Amino acid sequence: MSDPDRAPGFGAPGFGVYVHWPFCAAKCPYCDFNSHVRHRPVDQGRFAAAFAAEMAAMRARTGPREVTSIFLGGGTPSLMEPRTVGAVLDAVARNWSVPAGIEVTLEANPSSVEAARFRGYRDAGVNRVSLGVQALNDADLRFLGRLHDVEQALHAIDLARRTFPRLSFDLIYARPGQTPDAWQAELEEAIGHAADHLSLYQLTIEEGTRFHLLHEAGRIAMPEPELAADLYRLTQEVTAARGLPAYEISNHARPGAESRHNLVYWRYGEYVGIGPGAHGRFVQDGRRIVTFTEKVPEAWAALVEANGHGVVGGEVLTREEEADEFLLMGLRLVEGIDLARYEALSGRPLSSRRIAALQAHALVAPVGNAGLRVTPAGMIVLDAVVADLAR
Repeated sequence: MSDPDRAPGFGAPGFGVYVHWPFCAAKCPYCDFNSHVRHRPVDQGRFAAAFAAEMAAMRARTGPREVTSIFLGGGTPSLMEPRTVGAVLDAVARNWSVPAGIEVTLEANPSSVEAARFRGYRDAGVNRVSLGVQALNDADLRFLGRLHDVEQALHAIDLARRTFPRLSFDLIYARPGQTPDAWQAELEEAIGHAADHLSLYQLTIEEGTRFHLLHEAGRIAMPEPELAADLYRLTQEVTAARGLPAYEISNHARPGAESRHNLVYWRYGEYVGIGPGAHGRFVQDGRRIVTFTEKVPEAWAALVEANGHGVVGGEVLTREEEADEFLLMGLRLVEGIDLARYEALSGRPLSSRRIAALQAHALVAPVGNAGLRVTPAGMIVLDAVVADLAR
């Protein structure tokens, strides 16, 4: 089912291209992303050719589209040579319409940053970098398994600010033993270095990670829920006071500097996922479909070489599934959701009774006469709010 036209006041969903570079220099103990360590050089030419081939296969499914953002994620995309990045961006432009000046983001780790490489990425067309800083003290960087120290992180931030028009970097908080005072001091320091965007995530223990094993063994003590909630509230207060208010539950930006690509996800737009383990969601023949690809990099490349793509599964979403996803993604945004779009997707309106009950507890609020948003108090219990509305 095609998405209905958006109502005035709500952002356009857009069409994004996500390219997954699956290789890392080391696997972080908290990471459950599809990332792989290789101790021999990666054949970047082979993977660039495979990315291009899979894009052509996806183009045959999406038809002609105008791209609103491109995101090179991972893994560690800053391990790519600039010519590999250039080849990937050229392949996007061969398959879809790419207007001048759209957001092109590359994720980078401070430990793999070099001035010449950054200049090469900029020359290839990257105009936004997202740095995986994660902490601004060396002890916690070691705990998080990062390969860089604070000095390298600050060097990378400075270099990125001088090379790219736009910069974001990530921090992880609610780390074991972290106090509100310590987090506020670190956050204030981060804002002093930030350009226009910060992604601030609470540490979570994900299955299949080394941290999960340590947590199960009682060797990592996570903050109590009350402390985690206090740290979240503190994060919102400090960033808002310093001109980087939240526009999504974990993302903060100066007005106009929001991540265009991530807004595609949260506004329930369409996107293709290219590369090992990448997921896509786009409309084909009037219905929204999900695609996912082989996770093992070399196996994915072999599939592409044999079949033209590495897609190993997918599904066609029902109207109810579309509506649930729209609700789950859209209510993460401070701007909220368009209620008419929800009704068009699901075939029914949200329950006015449930909305009223949540509003009575100050967990949701109306957006004019057309929308609904989650309040700051509601964001702390967002999963419960979404589950209640989706019933």
